[in-house]
Formats: sequence, C-alpha cells, structure tokens
Amino acid sequence: MQSLYSSFPKITFFVVLDVLLVAFLIYQLYNLIRGTIAANIFIGFAVIFGLNFVVKALDMKLLTIILGKFVDVGIIAIIVVFQQEVRRFLLLVGKNASLQRNKAWWQYFFGKKDVEKNNYARIKPIIDACKSMKQTRTGALIVFAKYYDEQFYQNSCEVVEARISKRLLESIFQKTSPLHDGAVVISENKIKSASCILPLTEKTDLPAQFGLRHRAGIGVTEANEATAIIISEETGEISYAKQGRVKMNISFAELEKVLNKDF
Repeated sequence: MQSLYSSFPKITFFVVLDVLLVAFLIYQLYNLIRGTIAANIFIGFAVIFGLNFVVKALDMKLLTIILGKFVDVGIIAIIVVFQQEVRRFLLLVGKNASLQRNKAWWQYFFGKKDVEKNNYARIKPIIDACKSMKQTRTGALIVFAKYYDEQFYQNSCEVVEARISKRLLESIFQKTSPLHDGAVVISENKIKSASCILPLTEKTDLPAQFGLRHRAGIGVTEANEATAIIISEETGEISYAKQGRVKMNISFAELEKVLNKDF
C-alpha cells in the first residue's frame, strides 16, 4: 500500500495551477478556431501526425520518409497555415495583459459613474445615427478599433479624420454616397477612415442571411482588437461583433451598454 501511494505524484498548488493554465490555453485556442476552416486544417494535421506513428510502427519505409519530412517542418507549417489564428491569439494575450485594461478595471470600480457619464456623450451620436439608419434600413458597418493600425486600415480606406457626429455617419452610409460601400473605422474618439474593405471571416457556421457586411464585421474583430456594429440593409436589424462572435438583433439599450463597456 505504501508503494502504491508513493507512485502517485504529489499534488501541489503549482501542479494544479499548471493544469489550469494548460486547460485555459487549450480553451482559448479552441475558441479561436471553432467554426472556422482552421478547425478542419487542424484535424488534417492531427490525422497526418497520427498516420506518421502508425506507418513507423508498421515499418512502411516509403510512407515513413514522406510523412517524416512533413512532420520535421510541422511547426513551421503550422505557423504559416495558422498565421491569422496565431495573430489573434497573441492579440488576446496582449489585451489581457494590457496595463490600459487594468487601468480600466480600476476606473470601473472606483469611478464608474464619472466614466459612464463622460462616455455617454461620446456614444450618443453613434446610437442616434444607428436609430435613424435602422428606421430607413440603411446598411452600415461601423468598426471601433482600440489601436488604429494605419497599414491595415489606410491601404483600403479613404482617410477622414473627423469628429464623430450623427449627420456625418448618416451621410457616409447613404446609398448615393461614394463612401457608403465598406466600413467606417472609429478610433481615438474620431472617425478615422471610411469606405474600408475589410477581411472576411472564414467561419462556416454563420446564419444563411449573413452577407459580406456581416462577414467583414466579424472578420475584422477576429484579426484585430476591435468591435463592430452591423446594420442590415434588408431588415434594419442591428448586430454587434466582438472577438469573432456576433450578437444579433440587439436593442438600443443593449447597444448603449456594450458601447459603454467597449468604446
């Protein structure tokens, strides 16, 4: 009995912490690739690595050589194939470790009323514009970027650099406006650019009614630390995208709440 107990490893605080951290990383990686083409690619990698062990055990020399060469460059191949997912993972890690985020938590607990009061003045023109565009069923895509990556956005955008206003947002998304196609990017409390062409999400489990506007709104939140408001041109329904996930048909009270938190 004594030898049986001695064969089990000691369970210490750091062992439990180690297991929890690994589980957390696996969960975050699962969230990053869930519902995307990357999930199928990952399964393909797993099958090839599994076959490599099988052919080695069966002493199948030709297949062992071929699969062995692939396994040898496996890490490099994974980085190349999953470069968007790796970027999103690093953004996620950086966001959680951000000092600005920690500062925001202190403001939330110790100065919540002042923060919300000041923030409402910033988001009111956006909410008012969304109300108007919902009534007229004007399609719109508004992106809120925490960090404005000039290389990412300006290559496919018209630079605006203007104060946020209800009328300006409405005029940009009017069907007769030359800037209505694409997205408006808001950062640093300004409308930085308009008519932006954004990367589309690769998710395969989205509702059938989602068009390019919704896919672009989801895609930009996967590739960057950003959130997005999407207004459907067909129904006027408002959706809100964050971290590659989308919340459909949200009310203006919900919109105010999420913008107060994220913008």
